[in-house]
Amino acid sequence: MKSGFIDKLVERLDRLDPESLQTHFMRLAKDRGMLETVFQAIQEGVLVVDGEARLTYANSAAEKYLGFSAETAVGRPVAGFLDDIDWDRVLRFDAKEWSRLISREIEITYPEHRFLSFYIVPLGGDDAKHNGVVIILRDVTREHKHEADMVESERIDAVKLLAAGVAHEIGNPLNALNIHLQLLDREVKRLPEDTSSDLHELLDVARTEVSRLDLIITQFLSAVRPSAPTLVVEHVDGVIKETLNLMTQEFQDRKIDVLLEFPKLVPTIKLDHDQIKQAFFNLIRNALQAMPDGGELRIVISVSDDFVSISFQDNGVGISAEELGQIFEPYHTTKEDGSGLGLMVVQRIIQDHGGELDIISKQGVGTSFTVLLPRAERRVKLLKSRGEKL
Repeated sequence: MKSGFIDKLVERLDRLDPESLQTHFMRLAKDRGMLETVFQAIQEGVLVVDGEARLTYANSAAEKYLGFSAETAVGRPVAGFLDDIDWDRVLRFDAKEWSRLISREIEITYPEHRFLSFYIVPLGGDDAKHNGVVIILRDVTREHKHEADMVESERIDAVKLLAAGVAHEIGNPLNALNIHLQLLDREVKRLPEDTSSDLHELLDVARTEVSRLDLIITQFLSAVRPSAPTLVVEHVDGVIKETLNLMTQEFQDRKIDVLLEFPKLVPTIKLDHDQIKQAFFNLIRNALQAMPDGGELRIVISVSDDFVSISFQDNGVGISAEELGQIFEPYHTTKEDGSGLGLMVVQRIIQDHGGELDIISKQGVGTSFTVLLPRAERRVKLLKSRGEKL
């Protein structure tokens, strides 16, 4: 609706007959209704403030952002909703105040924690004191969160780099310690048996602890300094069988039955053989430790148009709901000899392959880890048109 229409209408009011007047007012009502619909539909908040700094209009987005009802707020000072602004200077079109508000952002905590950017436009040209202003609000909370996440990510990367350097430096004296323990073991063997037996036991404890520290450092470096996967098209069932062959003796010692449920034809996957093998090894070892008195490990492969799903299901002790929420956190473990890094490494490997890792567990019943890996060649599924019968 052009602004000149209203001016012409006012000039001709005394010359209009009742029928023409009704037609013009119907047009005004229609145009107003259309504008009202547009303002209520947009995501930006719109506030109209008169020359006395009182609210005269607010759309639904502005109500949601600032937590008020337009029905009760109209006529009240806008400072009650947007404080820390010198509205008298704004309405006097003060150059300093307007320049300060060009890229202004505010943080609000009610009704929700949000960051809002806004700009102010005078109504009717430069005479803001007479005509008032329009305030446009935009929610920039997501942009703020993204920026905060980037800063946090950079901070974590810096900590990881420092930690990896420290872990590497610790590894060097550990290697030297291990070598000297071997040399000491040779010297102990030359001693009389009644003297050497106790020393051998102490040496075994020391070497076991050194090996455990070395394993923790190795897993830690894999978690904080991961190498990019070298992807090769391969059948994942072959990697699973290769991993199981390495653990055959452990299955027998722990009295674990392994059941495989594979389809006749397993689609290929782009994977890094060694990394996926490490992930499967960690998941299987995790399942074995959950069945200290023996049990059954079921490995199931299923196929969809986009993914190959591999489930590792045990009937062990299960995981409590409280522990389940912390299971992928670094250094969180329920095992006496665990490092708390194994599942973190698994999750990182699967994510680097574009996959997902899900877990379902019930205490006293068992746990199921499911790995979803994208197929090397995803199949295209043609959908029926809406008019066709399925």
